[in-house]
Amino acid sequence: MKIMAFNGSPRKQWNTATLVEKALQGSASQGAQTEIVHLYDYTFKGCISCFSCKRLKGGSYGKCAQVDELTAVLARAREADALILGSPVYFGTESGQMRLFMERLWFPYLVYSEKNPTVFPRKIKTALIYTMNITQEQIEDFGLDKHIATSERAMTRVFGSVETLLCTDTCQFSDYSKYHAPRFDPEHKKKRREKVFPLDCEKAFALGVRLAAGHPV
Repeated sequence: MKIMAFNGSPRKQWNTATLVEKALQGSASQGAQTEIVHLYDYTFKGCISCFSCKRLKGGSYGKCAQVDELTAVLARAREADALILGSPVYFGTESGQMRLFMERLWFPYLVYSEKNPTVFPRKIKTALIYTMNITQEQIEDFGLDKHIATSERAMTRVFGSVETLLCTDTCQFSDYSKYHAPRFDPEHKKKRREKVFPLDCEKAFALGVRLAAGHPV
């Protein structure tokens, strides 16, 4: 089986990327083949509303007609047995690059029908991983729960299911003394990084194991 993960953070070695990698390690421990795609390495646009993916008997029905650096990535995602989308939270939702990717990933498969809402050829497991500076208690106050629910609905509608992992109150800088961020307590963030983030990594690993469970290797 093949599991693909997408890092929607511009950083390849910090919170989001680390959790995505841990999830893939969990899948690999079950014998799955894995691939990580760092979205900020690619140049692409979001959906351009050409509707070629919806045109009956059209050559691009059910797939994005745009040809760019994301085209081959989307083709591989179509063949994957499970998908993981990881993103930091920027202004209450996913990063810009992840939002562009989500549009291109979801829209070609969505059908304007309540009975059969997707033309994706099968049901697969999927996961969303979010990292954020805010605490668990602040998620509702910032309205983030509604944004996450929207993405969860889209993943479920297109692919059949989704599991979400939230990593809150993250350590944003390795050295807070170098940045103007007086609202944060550097010692608190350091302790979170040392004590809580490893637990989040364990949760990500377990998530990857679950995504691979039940699939033939």
